[in-house]
Amino acid sequence: MTGTVALIGAGAMGGAIGARLVQTGTPLVVFDLDPEKVAALVALGAKAAPSAAAAAGAAQAVILSLNAARIVRAAVFGAEGVAEGAAPGTLIIDMSSIDPESTKALAADAASHGLRWVDSPLSGGIPKAATGELTLMQGGAEADVAEAQAVLAGVAANQTRMGGPGAGQTTKLINQVLCGLGFLAVAEATALAQAAGVDADMIPRALRGGRADSAILQEYMPRFAHRDYRRTGRIDNMVKDLDGAADLARLTGTSMPLTMLCAEIHRMLTAAGLGGEDQAALMEFFKGPEKEQFR
Repeated sequence: MTGTVALIGAGAMGGAIGARLVQTGTPLVVFDLDPEKVAALVALGAKAAPSAAAAAGAAQAVILSLNAARIVRAAVFGAEGVAEGAAPGTLIIDMSSIDPESTKALAADAASHGLRWVDSPLSGGIPKAATGELTLMQGGAEADVAEAQAVLAGVAANQTRMGGPGAGQTTKLINQVLCGLGFLAVAEATALAQAAGVDADMIPRALRGGRADSAILQEYMPRFAHRDYRRTGRIDNMVKDLDGAADLARLTGTSMPLTMLCAEIHRMLTAAGLGGEDQAALMEFFKGPEKEQFR
């Protein structure tokens, strides 16, 4: 068991991470602007803090689970932020999905405050957090990443140091390119199967172990087929991540035509009011021409 950990951000993903940490015996102190989200973790055994500074001051490591780089910066360096309360040498583990360049700047600013920074974005979502099977891709100094991996051992089955600050976020963008295109391909294939009269529920079993097999195929084709839109992620978050990949592509001079198309389809669904829906709602894009395009 590690020492006390502070969690800043107890939304859907942060809440799942926090619940798993408590379940595995990690002493947890939580701060979020929404008291109901904090209360949900307190009910499981966590302690509430009145500010990010207070949470950081009571902990040996701080986990961030937030939605954007500007929010991360405010939570750490703003009024009553982590940097105000954290002891020198405190390890900050940013599990948010933000862009690599912002991460490098945040890590440098943290160092100037005597704090350590590891970017540790995730793959696997809420279901894998609940079972302690997240995949984490990490950037930071080798010793800091090793310490972060010990803190996160209860929530992750696969943790890999990818390099220095920002390397974890870069790897997450690559992950999102593969996932975004994978979701879209499986949704399109589901639409074709149903239009052609093939039972889409049987396709994952039929293709298991073949080259077309994937975790997305196995989990999502049945959900696409049955319009099961229970939320484990958000379409608008995928837009953010694919836009981040597009920014990196421009910075590196990389051509990514399929990613750009995928981002625009997600953006269309977001504009149609489906941004808060799960990736399963991609099936709304594949309604036939005789049907209403978006519900």
